[in-house]
Amino acid sequence: MKYKKSVYRSLTLITQFGINMLVPIFLCVMAGVYIGKKYSIDWITIPLFAIGALAGFRNIFIMAKNIYSDEAPSRRLGGSGEHHSFQEKDTGHVKKD
Repeated sequence: MKYKKSVYRSLTLITQFGINMLVPIFLCVMAGVYIGKKYSIDWITIPLFAIGALAGFRNIFIMAKNIYSDEAPSRRLGGSGEHHSFQEKDTGHVKKD
């Protein structure tokens, strides 16, 4: 069951990456086509496509950074989620001089 869960999670992440990349590109191209037809400047689609691509890359970068920052603490701690500290534990014993 754990295997299926990781496959579905991976598929979901890939889908989110695709949507986060394609939506800004699609919206900017549609805006470029609309503006180009309305004001007779068809070349405006090209810079708006570039802006959409940059926005998509930014979305993917932010999403990947958030995913990595969520997973990084569990990897650093050996995957168990336990907190390993190099400080001495308080055992409750007090040394009297």
